[in-house]
Amino acid sequence: MNVGSLFSRHARYRPDHLAVVCNHHRLTWQQFNKRINKLSNAILSLGIKKGDKIATILPNCLELLEIYWAAAKTGAVVVPLSTMLRPNALHALLNNADVLMVFTQKEFASAVDKIRKDLPKIDPSRYILVGEETVKGYKNYNDLLAGAGEMEPPDTGIADSDDFNIMYSSGTTGMPKGIVHNHYIRIMYGTCFASAFRMTPESIALHAGAIVFNGAFLDLMPIVFLGGTYILQDSFDPLSFIETIEKEKVTHVVLVPSQIVSLLNAPNFSPGKLSSLEMILSVGAPLLMEHKTKLCKELPGRFYELYGLTEGFVTVLDKYDYSRKPKSVGTPPPLFEIKIVDNDGKEVPAGTVGEICGRGPILMTGYYKQADLTRQTVIDGWLHSGDLGYLDDDGFLYLVDRKKDMIISGGVNVYPRDIEEIVVQHPAVKEAAVFGIPHERWGETPVAAVTLTPGANVDAEHLKSWINEHVGAKFQRVSAVSILEEFPRNVAGKILKRQLRESFNR
Repeated sequence: MNVGSLFSRHARYRPDHLAVVCNHHRLTWQQFNKRINKLSNAILSLGIKKGDKIATILPNCLELLEIYWAAAKTGAVVVPLSTMLRPNALHALLNNADVLMVFTQKEFASAVDKIRKDLPKIDPSRYILVGEETVKGYKNYNDLLAGAGEMEPPDTGIADSDDFNIMYSSGTTGMPKGIVHNHYIRIMYGTCFASAFRMTPESIALHAGAIVFNGAFLDLMPIVFLGGTYILQDSFDPLSFIETIEKEKVTHVVLVPSQIVSLLNAPNFSPGKLSSLEMILSVGAPLLMEHKTKLCKELPGRFYELYGLTEGFVTVLDKYDYSRKPKSVGTPPPLFEIKIVDNDGKEVPAGTVGEICGRGPILMTGYYKQADLTRQTVIDGWLHSGDLGYLDDDGFLYLVDRKKDMIISGGVNVYPRDIEEIVVQHPAVKEAAVFGIPHERWGETPVAAVTLTPGANVDAEHLKSWINEHVGAKFQRVSAVSILEEFPRNVAGKILKRQLRESFNR
Protein backbone atom coordinates (compact mmCIF):
# COMPACT_ATOMS: atom_id res chain seq x y z
CA MET A 1 0.00 0.00 0.00
CA ASN A 2 1.59 3.28 -1.13
CA VAL A 3 0.49 6.69 -2.38
CA GLY A 4 1.97 6.23 -5.84
CA SER A 5 -0.32 3.31 -6.63
CA LEU A 6 -3.35 5.62 -6.54
CA PHE A 7 -2.32 7.39 -9.76
CA SER A 8 -1.85 4.15 -11.67
CA ARG A 9 -5.22 3.00 -10.39
CA HIS A 10 -7.11 6.13 -11.50
CA ALA A 11 -5.31 6.16 -14.87
CA ARG A 12 -6.70 2.67 -15.49
CA TYR A 13 -10.21 2.96 -14.07
CA ARG A 14 -10.94 6.72 -14.44
CA PRO A 15 -8.70 7.59 -17.43
CA ASP A 16 -10.83 10.39 -18.86
CA HIS A 17 -11.93 12.01 -15.61
CA LEU A 18 -10.45 15.47 -15.05
CA ALA A 19 -7.64 15.11 -12.50
CA VAL A 20 -5.88 18.46 -12.22
CA VAL A 21 -6.33 22.03 -13.42
CA CYS A 22 -3.39 24.42 -13.08
CA ASN A 23 -3.02 27.56 -15.19
CA HIS A 24 -3.47 26.45 -18.83
CA HIS A 25 -3.17 22.74 -17.98
CA ARG A 26 -6.30 20.56 -17.82
CA LEU A 27 -5.17 16.95 -17.42
CA THR A 28 -7.14 13.74 -17.14
CA TRP A 29 -5.98 11.04 -14.77
CA GLN A 30 -4.42 9.14 -17.68
CA GLN A 31 -2.57 12.23 -18.91
CA PHE A 32 -1.46 13.22 -15.42
CA ASN A 33 -0.21 9.72 -14.64
CA LYS A 34 1.91 9.68 -17.81
CA ARG A 35 3.60 12.94 -16.80
CA ILE A 36 4.24 11.58 -13.30
CA ASN A 37 5.71 8.41 -14.80
CA LYS A 38 8.07 10.42 -17.02
CA LEU A 39 9.37 12.36 -14.04
CA SER A 40 9.64 9.18 -11.96
CA ASN A 41 11.78 7.51 -14.61
CA ALA A 42 13.87 10.66 -15.02
CA ILE A 43 14.56 10.86 -11.28
CA LEU A 44 15.63 7.22 -11.20
CA SER A 45 17.92 7.79 -14.20
CA LEU A 46 19.83 10.37 -12.13
CA GLY A 47 20.59 7.73 -9.51
CA ILE A 48 17.97 8.68 -6.93
CA LYS A 49 16.98 5.62 -4.90
CA LYS A 50 14.22 4.72 -2.49
CA GLY A 51 14.68 6.71 0.71
CA ASP A 52 16.75 9.50 -0.90
CA LYS A 53 15.59 13.04 -0.13
CA ILE A 54 14.56 15.46 -2.89
CA ALA A 55 13.76 19.08 -2.05
CA THR A 56 11.52 21.60 -3.77
CA ILE A 57 11.87 25.38 -3.58
CA LEU A 58 8.87 26.19 -5.71
CA PRO A 59 5.65 28.19 -5.62
CA ASN A 60 2.35 26.53 -6.51
CA CYS A 61 2.68 24.97 -9.97
CA LEU A 62 1.85 21.77 -11.80
CA GLU A 63 5.47 20.64 -11.55
CA LEU A 64 5.38 20.77 -7.76
CA LEU A 65 2.45 18.34 -7.75
CA GLU A 66 4.29 16.09 -10.21
CA ILE A 67 7.37 16.04 -7.98
CA TYR A 68 5.24 15.00 -4.98
CA TRP A 69 3.76 12.09 -6.87
CA ALA A 70 6.96 11.05 -8.65
CA ALA A 71 8.52 10.79 -5.20
CA ALA A 72 5.58 8.64 -4.17
CA LYS A 73 6.14 6.29 -7.12
CA THR A 74 9.92 5.98 -6.75
CA GLY A 75 10.15 5.82 -2.97
CA ALA A 76 12.07 9.10 -2.74
CA VAL A 77 11.23 11.33 0.22
CA VAL A 78 10.01 14.78 -0.77
CA VAL A 79 11.08 17.83 1.28
CA PRO A 80 8.91 20.86 0.33
CA LEU A 81 10.60 24.13 1.33
CA SER A 82 9.15 27.63 1.36
CA THR A 83 10.21 30.09 -1.32
CA MET A 84 10.37 32.70 1.46
CA LEU A 85 13.44 31.10 3.05
CA ARG A 86 16.70 33.04 2.95
CA PRO A 87 19.95 31.34 1.88
CA ASN A 88 21.17 30.62 5.43
CA ALA A 89 17.84 29.00 6.36
CA LEU A 90 17.80 27.02 3.10
CA HIS A 91 21.30 25.79 3.81
CA ALA A 92 20.34 24.64 7.30
CA LEU A 93 17.24 22.74 6.14
CA LEU A 94 18.79 21.18 3.03
CA ASN A 95 21.65 19.84 5.12
CA ASN A 96 19.42 18.81 8.00
CA ALA A 97 17.21 16.80 5.65
CA ASP A 98 20.17 15.13 3.86
CA VAL A 99 18.83 16.33 0.51
CA LEU A 100 20.36 14.82 -2.64
CA MET A 101 18.34 16.65 -5.32
CA VAL A 102 16.82 20.15 -5.65
CA PHE A 103 14.03 21.49 -7.86
CA THR A 104 13.64 25.26 -8.07
CA GLN A 105 12.84 28.15 -10.43
CA LYS A 106 15.02 30.91 -11.91
CA GLU A 107 13.63 33.40 -9.38
CA PHE A 108 15.10 31.39 -6.49
CA ALA A 109 18.21 30.00 -8.17
CA SER A 110 20.40 32.87 -6.96
CA ALA A 111 19.59 32.02 -3.33
CA VAL A 112 20.50 28.39 -4.00
CA ASP A 113 23.71 29.37 -5.81
CA LYS A 114 24.92 31.26 -2.73
CA ILE A 115 25.01 28.00 -0.75
CA ARG A 116 25.80 25.35 -3.39
CA LYS A 117 29.43 25.11 -2.33
CA ASP A 118 28.22 24.22 1.18
CA LEU A 119 25.93 21.41 -0.03
CA PRO A 120 28.47 18.66 -0.81
CA LYS A 121 25.86 15.87 -0.75
CA ILE A 122 24.06 17.20 -3.85
CA ASP A 123 25.59 16.12 -7.18
CA PRO A 124 25.78 19.03 -9.69
CA SER A 125 23.59 17.06 -12.13
CA ARG A 126 20.73 17.04 -9.62
CA TYR A 127 19.93 20.75 -9.61
CA ILE A 128 16.77 21.01 -11.73
CA LEU A 129 15.22 24.25 -13.00
CA VAL A 130 11.45 24.36 -13.47
CA GLY A 131 10.20 26.69 -16.22
CA GLU A 132 11.16 27.75 -19.71
CA GLU A 133 14.30 29.66 -18.69
CA THR A 134 17.83 28.34 -18.64
CA VAL A 135 20.34 29.00 -15.88
CA LYS A 136 23.95 27.87 -15.89
CA GLY A 137 24.50 24.90 -13.61
CA TYR A 138 20.89 23.66 -13.77
CA LYS A 139 19.24 21.00 -15.90
CA ASN A 140 15.91 22.16 -17.33
CA TYR A 141 12.86 20.27 -16.06
CA ASN A 142 11.31 19.90 -19.52
CA ASP A 143 14.59 18.58 -20.94
CA LEU A 144 14.74 16.11 -18.06
CA LEU A 145 11.27 14.81 -18.93
CA ALA A 146 11.94 14.73 -22.68
CA GLY A 147 14.38 11.86 -22.33
CA ALA A 148 12.15 9.72 -20.08
CA GLY A 149 9.49 7.14 -20.92
CA GLU A 150 5.79 7.20 -19.95
CA MET A 151 5.74 3.60 -18.74
CA GLU A 152 5.27 2.83 -15.05
CA PRO A 153 8.61 3.12 -13.24
CA PRO A 154 10.31 0.00 -11.88
CA ASP A 155 8.92 -1.34 -8.62
CA THR A 156 11.22 -0.19 -5.82
CA GLY A 157 9.36 -2.18 -3.15
CA ILE A 158 7.62 0.76 -1.43
CA ALA A 159 5.74 -0.26 1.71
CA ASP A 160 3.25 1.79 3.69
CA SER A 161 5.84 2.16 6.46
CA ASP A 162 8.32 3.90 4.12
CA ASP A 163 8.75 7.66 4.53
CA PHE A 164 6.91 9.87 2.05
CA ASN A 165 7.82 13.41 3.15
CA ILE A 166 9.59 15.65 5.64
CA MET A 167 7.44 18.72 6.30
CA TYR A 168 9.28 21.48 8.08
CA SER A 169 7.14 23.26 10.66
CA SER A 170 6.21 26.86 9.99
CA GLY A 171 8.69 28.19 12.52
CA THR A 172 6.27 30.63 14.19
CA THR A 173 7.87 29.89 17.55
CA GLY A 174 11.47 29.08 16.60
CA MET A 175 13.64 26.84 14.40
CA PRO A 176 11.53 24.65 12.09
CA LYS A 177 11.34 20.94 12.88
CA GLY A 178 11.29 18.22 10.23
CA ILE A 179 8.02 16.30 10.64
CA VAL A 180 8.08 12.88 8.98
CA HIS A 181 5.01 11.25 7.42
CA ASN A 182 5.08 7.83 5.80
CA HIS A 183 2.88 6.46 3.01
CA TYR A 184 0.40 4.97 5.49
CA ILE A 185 -0.13 8.34 7.18
CA ARG A 186 -0.76 10.12 3.89
CA ILE A 187 -3.22 7.45 2.79
CA MET A 188 -5.00 7.92 6.12
CA TYR A 189 -5.23 11.62 5.25
CA GLY A 190 -7.07 10.48 2.14
CA THR A 191 -9.52 8.14 3.81
CA CYS A 192 -10.17 10.09 7.02
CA PHE A 193 -10.72 13.49 5.42
CA ALA A 194 -12.68 12.16 2.45
CA SER A 195 -15.12 10.83 5.03
CA ALA A 196 -15.05 13.88 7.33
CA PHE A 197 -15.64 16.31 4.44
CA ARG A 198 -18.23 14.16 2.62
CA MET A 199 -16.17 13.97 -0.55
CA THR A 200 -16.93 11.69 -3.50
CA PRO A 201 -15.06 10.81 -6.72
CA GLU A 202 -17.01 13.67 -8.34
CA SER A 203 -15.86 16.27 -5.82
CA ILE A 204 -13.93 19.29 -7.11
CA ALA A 205 -11.46 20.98 -4.77
CA LEU A 206 -10.01 24.44 -5.36
CA HIS A 207 -6.78 25.32 -3.54
CA ALA A 208 -4.92 28.62 -3.61
CA GLY A 209 -2.81 28.39 -0.46
CA ALA A 210 0.82 27.33 -0.68
CA ILE A 211 0.95 23.55 -1.08
CA VAL A 212 4.26 23.34 0.78
CA PHE A 213 2.05 23.92 3.84
CA ASN A 214 0.80 20.68 5.38
CA GLY A 215 -2.77 22.02 5.48
CA ALA A 216 -2.84 21.64 1.69
CA PHE A 217 -2.90 17.87 2.14
CA LEU A 218 -6.29 18.13 3.87
CA ASP A 219 -8.05 18.40 0.51
CA LEU A 220 -5.24 17.20 -1.77
CA MET A 221 -5.02 13.69 -0.31
CA PRO A 222 -8.77 12.87 -0.29
CA ILE A 223 -9.04 14.08 -3.89
CA VAL A 224 -6.07 11.88 -4.84
CA PHE A 225 -7.54 8.96 -2.89
CA LEU A 226 -10.96 9.23 -4.54
CA GLY A 227 -9.84 10.25 -8.03
CA GLY A 228 -11.69 13.58 -7.99
CA THR A 229 -10.60 16.91 -9.49
CA TYR A 230 -8.00 19.24 -7.95
CA ILE A 231 -7.73 22.86 -9.11
CA LEU A 232 -4.52 24.61 -8.06
CA GLN A 233 -4.05 28.37 -8.31
CA ASP A 234 -0.69 30.15 -8.18
CA SER A 235 -1.73 32.20 -5.18
CA PHE A 236 -4.83 33.43 -3.42
CA ASP A 237 -6.67 36.28 -5.10
CA PRO A 238 -10.24 36.58 -3.79
CA LEU A 239 -11.70 37.84 -7.07
CA SER A 240 -10.18 35.03 -9.13
CA PHE A 241 -11.04 32.51 -6.43
CA ILE A 242 -14.73 33.44 -6.53
CA GLU A 243 -14.86 33.43 -10.33
CA THR A 244 -13.20 29.99 -10.46
CA ILE A 245 -15.67 28.52 -7.96
CA GLU A 246 -18.55 29.71 -10.13
CA LYS A 247 -16.98 28.60 -13.44
CA GLU A 248 -15.74 25.17 -12.33
CA LYS A 249 -18.62 24.36 -9.94
CA VAL A 250 -16.16 23.80 -7.10
CA THR A 251 -17.48 21.76 -4.16
CA HIS A 252 -14.70 21.95 -1.54
CA VAL A 253 -12.30 24.70 -0.45
CA VAL A 254 -9.77 24.96 2.38
CA LEU A 255 -8.96 28.48 3.59
CA VAL A 256 -7.05 30.13 6.41
CA PRO A 257 -8.90 32.86 8.36
CA SER A 258 -7.24 35.77 6.51
CA GLN A 259 -8.42 34.31 3.20
CA ILE A 260 -11.98 33.96 4.50
CA VAL A 261 -11.93 37.60 5.60
CA SER A 262 -10.67 38.66 2.16
CA LEU A 263 -13.32 36.55 0.44
CA LEU A 264 -16.13 38.13 2.47
CA ASN A 265 -14.83 41.62 1.63
CA ALA A 266 -14.22 40.97 -2.07
CA PRO A 267 -16.15 43.30 -4.41
CA ASN A 268 -17.46 40.32 -6.40
CA PHE A 269 -18.54 38.31 -3.35
CA SER A 270 -21.96 36.81 -3.95
CA PRO A 271 -23.60 33.77 -2.37
CA GLY A 272 -25.01 32.95 -5.79
CA LYS A 273 -21.54 32.68 -7.32
CA LEU A 274 -20.57 30.24 -4.53
CA SER A 275 -23.72 28.12 -4.59
CA SER A 276 -21.85 24.97 -5.72
CA LEU A 277 -19.81 24.87 -2.50
CA GLU A 278 -20.49 21.99 -0.12
CA MET A 279 -17.59 22.76 2.23
CA ILE A 280 -15.72 25.84 3.37
CA LEU A 281 -13.05 24.56 5.74
CA SER A 282 -11.25 27.02 8.02
CA VAL A 283 -7.78 25.90 9.13
CA GLY A 284 -4.48 27.20 10.44
CA ALA A 285 -5.73 29.45 13.23
CA PRO A 286 -9.04 30.09 15.00
CA LEU A 287 -11.59 31.97 12.90
CA LEU A 288 -12.97 34.70 15.13
CA MET A 289 -16.73 34.61 15.78
CA GLU A 290 -17.30 37.96 14.06
CA HIS A 291 -16.14 36.48 10.75
CA LYS A 292 -17.61 33.05 11.38
CA THR A 293 -21.08 34.49 11.98
CA LYS A 294 -20.96 36.59 8.81
CA LEU A 295 -19.76 33.67 6.69
CA CYS A 296 -22.47 31.33 7.96
CA LYS A 297 -25.14 33.97 7.43
CA GLU A 298 -24.11 34.47 3.81
CA LEU A 299 -23.35 30.81 3.05
CA PRO A 300 -25.25 28.62 5.51
CA GLY A 301 -24.66 24.89 5.83
CA ARG A 302 -21.11 24.81 4.43
CA PHE A 303 -18.83 25.80 7.28
CA TYR A 304 -16.37 23.30 8.74
CA GLU A 305 -13.53 24.18 11.11
CA LEU A 306 -10.46 22.07 11.70
CA TYR A 307 -8.06 22.29 14.61
CA GLY A 308 -4.92 20.33 13.96
CA LEU A 309 -1.18 19.91 14.06
CA THR A 310 1.16 18.75 11.31
CA GLU A 311 2.49 16.31 13.91
CA GLY A 312 -0.72 14.37 13.52
CA PHE A 313 -3.86 15.15 15.48
CA VAL A 314 -7.09 16.90 14.46
CA THR A 315 -10.61 17.72 15.51
CA VAL A 316 -13.29 18.72 13.01
CA LEU A 317 -16.37 20.85 13.60
CA ASP A 318 -18.89 19.36 11.19
CA LYS A 319 -21.19 21.68 9.26
CA TYR A 320 -24.20 20.06 10.91
CA ASP A 321 -22.78 20.68 14.40
CA TYR A 322 -21.96 24.34 13.86
CA SER A 323 -25.41 25.67 14.81
CA ARG A 324 -25.33 24.06 18.27
CA LYS A 325 -21.58 24.36 18.96
CA PRO A 326 -20.49 27.50 17.06
CA LYS A 327 -17.55 28.31 19.34
CA SER A 328 -16.22 24.75 19.31
CA VAL A 329 -13.58 23.30 16.99
CA GLY A 330 -15.40 19.99 16.96
CA THR A 331 -14.59 16.42 17.84
CA PRO A 332 -11.94 13.88 16.87
CA PRO A 333 -12.83 11.94 13.69
CA PRO A 334 -13.29 8.16 13.91
CA LEU A 335 -10.12 6.35 15.05
CA PHE A 336 -8.82 9.50 16.80
CA GLU A 337 -8.83 10.12 20.57
CA ILE A 338 -8.46 13.26 22.68
CA LYS A 339 -7.80 14.16 26.30
CA ILE A 340 -7.03 17.32 28.27
CA VAL A 341 -4.22 17.14 30.84
CA ASP A 342 -2.83 19.38 33.58
CA ASN A 343 0.82 20.37 34.08
CA ASP A 344 1.48 16.98 35.71
CA GLY A 345 0.07 15.10 32.72
CA LYS A 346 -3.08 14.01 34.55
CA GLU A 347 -6.39 14.03 32.69
CA VAL A 348 -8.79 16.76 33.84
CA PRO A 349 -12.61 16.72 33.87
CA ALA A 350 -14.91 18.42 31.33
CA GLY A 351 -14.87 22.20 31.53
CA THR A 352 -11.31 22.40 32.89
CA VAL A 353 -8.65 24.13 30.80
CA GLY A 354 -5.48 22.14 30.15
CA GLU A 355 -3.14 20.99 27.41
CA ILE A 356 -4.75 19.31 24.41
CA CYS A 357 -3.38 15.81 23.76
CA GLY A 358 -4.44 13.43 21.01
CA ARG A 359 -3.63 10.33 19.04
CA GLY A 360 -4.81 8.75 15.82
CA PRO A 361 -3.84 7.21 12.47
CA ILE A 362 -2.06 10.30 11.09
CA LEU A 363 0.43 10.67 13.95
CA MET A 364 3.91 11.49 12.62
CA THR A 365 6.64 8.89 12.80
CA GLY A 366 8.77 11.55 14.50
CA TYR A 367 10.89 14.65 14.07
CA TYR A 368 13.68 13.98 11.59
CA LYS A 369 16.93 13.28 13.46
CA GLN A 370 15.46 14.65 16.70
CA ALA A 371 14.65 11.59 18.78
CA ASP A 372 14.78 13.46 22.11
CA LEU A 373 12.31 16.11 20.92
CA THR A 374 10.05 13.39 19.54
CA ARG A 375 10.00 11.68 22.95
CA GLN A 376 9.15 14.99 24.63
CA THR A 377 6.27 15.61 22.22
CA VAL A 378 4.79 12.10 21.88
CA ILE A 379 4.45 10.48 25.30
CA ASP A 380 3.01 6.96 25.55
CA GLY A 381 1.56 7.38 22.06
CA TRP A 382 -0.15 10.70 22.87
CA LEU A 383 0.80 13.88 21.01
CA HIS A 384 1.15 16.83 23.39
CA SER A 385 0.06 19.85 21.39
CA GLY A 386 1.23 22.80 23.46
CA ASP A 387 -2.26 24.25 22.97
CA LEU A 388 -4.75 25.03 25.72
CA GLY A 389 -8.39 24.03 25.59
CA TYR A 390 -11.22 22.20 27.30
CA LEU A 391 -13.90 19.65 26.46
CA ASP A 392 -17.57 20.24 27.16
CA ASP A 393 -19.87 17.55 28.52
CA ASP A 394 -20.53 16.31 24.98
CA GLY A 395 -16.83 15.92 24.22
CA PHE A 396 -16.53 18.93 21.90
CA LEU A 397 -13.21 20.77 22.02
CA TYR A 398 -12.93 24.50 22.73
CA LEU A 399 -9.64 26.25 22.05
CA VAL A 400 -8.41 28.73 24.63
CA ASP A 401 -5.00 29.66 23.23
CA ARG A 402 -1.46 28.56 22.52
CA LYS A 403 0.48 27.82 25.70
CA LYS A 404 3.31 29.91 24.25
CA ASP A 405 0.97 32.83 23.48
CA MET A 406 -0.64 32.97 26.91
CA ILE A 407 0.11 36.22 28.74
CA ILE A 408 0.71 36.17 32.49
CA SER A 409 -0.07 39.65 33.77
CA GLY A 410 0.11 40.27 37.51
CA GLY A 411 -0.12 36.50 38.08
CA VAL A 412 -3.34 36.21 36.01
CA ASN A 413 -3.57 34.07 32.86
CA VAL A 414 -4.65 36.30 29.97
CA TYR A 415 -5.68 34.58 26.74
CA PRO A 416 -5.02 36.73 23.62
CA ARG A 417 -7.81 35.12 21.65
CA ASP A 418 -10.44 36.40 24.12
CA ILE A 419 -9.25 39.96 23.48
CA GLU A 420 -8.99 39.42 19.70
CA GLU A 421 -12.63 38.40 19.63
CA ILE A 422 -13.49 41.85 21.04
CA VAL A 423 -11.08 43.86 18.87
CA VAL A 424 -12.49 42.62 15.53
CA GLN A 425 -15.95 43.77 16.54
CA HIS A 426 -14.86 47.36 15.94
CA PRO A 427 -16.18 48.28 12.46
CA ALA A 428 -12.81 49.71 11.37
CA VAL A 429 -10.81 46.59 12.23
CA LYS A 430 -10.20 43.92 9.60
CA GLU A 431 -7.88 41.60 11.57
CA ALA A 432 -6.29 41.66 15.00
CA ALA A 433 -3.39 40.01 16.82
CA VAL A 434 -2.93 40.35 20.57
CA PHE A 435 0.26 39.34 22.36
CA GLY A 436 2.23 40.12 25.50
CA ILE A 437 5.24 42.36 25.97
CA PRO A 438 7.36 42.84 29.11
CA HIS A 439 6.05 45.20 31.82
CA GLU A 440 7.98 46.38 34.87
CA ARG A 441 5.05 46.07 37.27
CA TRP A 442 2.87 43.29 35.86
CA GLY A 443 5.49 41.08 34.25
CA GLU A 444 3.63 41.18 30.94
CA THR A 445 0.94 43.39 29.45
CA PRO A 446 -1.33 42.79 26.42
CA VAL A 447 -0.90 44.88 23.29
CA ALA A 448 -2.82 44.72 20.01
CA ALA A 449 -1.77 45.00 16.39
CA VAL A 450 -4.53 45.54 13.83
CA THR A 451 -5.15 45.97 10.14
CA LEU A 452 -8.04 48.17 9.03
CA THR A 453 -10.93 47.73 6.64
CA PRO A 454 -10.61 49.69 3.37
CA GLY A 455 -11.38 53.39 3.85
CA ALA A 456 -11.34 53.23 7.66
CA ASN A 457 -10.09 56.37 9.40
CA VAL A 458 -9.29 55.77 13.06
CA ASP A 459 -6.18 56.24 15.15
CA ALA A 460 -4.46 53.95 17.62
CA GLU A 461 -5.57 55.90 20.72
CA HIS A 462 -9.23 55.67 19.72
CA LEU A 463 -8.93 51.92 19.19
CA LYS A 464 -7.13 51.47 22.50
CA SER A 465 -9.89 53.32 24.37
CA TRP A 466 -12.63 51.43 22.55
CA ILE A 467 -11.03 48.03 23.23
CA ASN A 468 -10.52 48.78 26.91
CA GLU A 469 -14.13 49.86 27.27
CA HIS A 470 -15.39 46.61 25.77
CA VAL A 471 -13.16 43.88 27.25
CA GLY A 472 -14.65 41.91 30.10
CA ALA A 473 -11.92 42.34 32.72
CA LYS A 474 -9.31 44.93 33.73
CA PHE A 475 -6.45 42.50 33.13
CA GLN A 476 -7.58 42.22 29.46
CA ARG A 477 -7.03 45.91 28.79
CA VAL A 478 -4.38 46.59 26.17
CA SER A 479 -1.58 49.04 26.91
CA ALA A 480 -0.98 49.94 23.27
CA VAL A 481 -2.35 49.49 19.76
CA SER A 482 -0.34 49.41 16.55
CA ILE A 483 -2.02 49.92 13.17
CA LEU A 484 -0.28 48.01 10.35
CA GLU A 485 -0.70 47.87 6.59
CA GLU A 486 -0.42 44.08 6.78
CA PHE A 487 0.67 41.37 9.20
CA PRO A 488 3.89 39.37 8.84
CA ARG A 489 2.85 35.85 7.92
CA ASN A 490 4.48 32.51 7.25
CA VAL A 491 3.84 30.49 4.11
CA ALA A 492 0.81 28.89 5.79
CA GLY A 493 -0.81 32.30 6.26
CA LYS A 494 -0.38 32.30 10.04
CA ILE A 495 0.35 35.64 11.69
CA LEU A 496 3.90 35.69 13.07
CA LYS A 497 3.28 37.02 16.57
CA ARG A 498 6.94 36.50 17.40
CA GLN A 499 7.89 39.15 14.83
CA LEU A 500 5.17 41.49 16.05
CA ARG A 501 6.38 41.09 19.61
CA GLU A 502 9.97 41.78 18.58
CA SER A 503 8.98 44.97 16.73
CA PHE A 504 7.12 46.22 19.84
CA ASN A 505 10.14 45.52 22.02
CA ARG A 506 12.61 47.50 19.88
